[in-house]
Amino acid sequence: MSNLLKKPFVYAGIFSILLILLDISILLKTFVIPSAITSVPDQHNTNTSTDANSNTQDAIITDTSYQDDHIQISIETFRKYNTNIYIADITLSSADYLQTALAHNTFGTNITEKTSVLAQEHNAIFAINGDYYGANNKGYVIKNSTLYRNSIRDNADYGDLVIYQDGTFDIIDETQISAEQLLQNGVTNLFAFGPVLIKNSMITVSEHEEVKRAMSSNPRTAIGIIDSLHYIVLVSDGRTSENKGLSLYEVSQIMFEYGCTTAYNLDGGGSSTMYFNGKIMNNPTTNGKKISERAVSDIVYIGY
Repeated sequence: MSNLLKKPFVYAGIFSILLILLDISILLKTFVIPSAITSVPDQHNTNTSTDANSNTQDAIITDTSYQDDHIQISIETFRKYNTNIYIADITLSSADYLQTALAHNTFGTNITEKTSVLAQEHNAIFAINGDYYGANNKGYVIKNSTLYRNSIRDNADYGDLVIYQDGTFDIIDETQISAEQLLQNGVTNLFAFGPVLIKNSMITVSEHEEVKRAMSSNPRTAIGIIDSLHYIVLVSDGRTSENKGLSLYEVSQIMFEYGCTTAYNLDGGGSSTMYFNGKIMNNPTTNGKKISERAVSDIVYIGY
């Protein structure tokens, strides 16, 4: 073969290698390489700090419950669908005690910490993993009344859960309202994962609905509201020989049975973690071979 005939093949090979390197670079940037965008503003609240000093000292605490003048939490563990399920029943005197935290107090991509570590850093009484906003480059991000990202996510049809200053829940569509308007409307926290499990006291997922390509039975994390400042949080085990995991419909049924009028699916799988009073309550695992937490970009927590 002449050199003239060889050149197109050489160029094609070089081009292919460049494309592969570009793909690898994109994947590393999206899923591996941490990229900090901004630090979290100081959220210190002198009122809640005073409450913490006076109330946590007088709190009644057991292995599965916490009660003071402002926060009541009780945790129930039961087995259903061949899976261990953990339910936290939470009642607050103010929505100020329902908060979020970002890993390393930094907004960005692939910046992560374990739920339990983040919870301890913020003196949380109770915490769960959030929506893992940092795994995506698009989608609204509002945490503790701060707007970090206002681009519309690709799967906006899943809907977002928003929490207002008074602690009420609502479901929004990013294509129908701007992030700036949500902030003006009093949204303090937003979760962009989904799908919506319950809306207007009705289950909104089918028996065979699933998150993208996820398995039909998974460790799960979900949050719901019963009425004013009364919340239900569900975390389930899964992906092990002892625990099958839950489908979205099964999660919805349980949340419905507890009286949730709105319920929303948060990040699951290896991320699913429930922390309470210094301990991890569930058995987090990604592949069933090892019980350990997955580091996440954000948590939802109860504390001062």
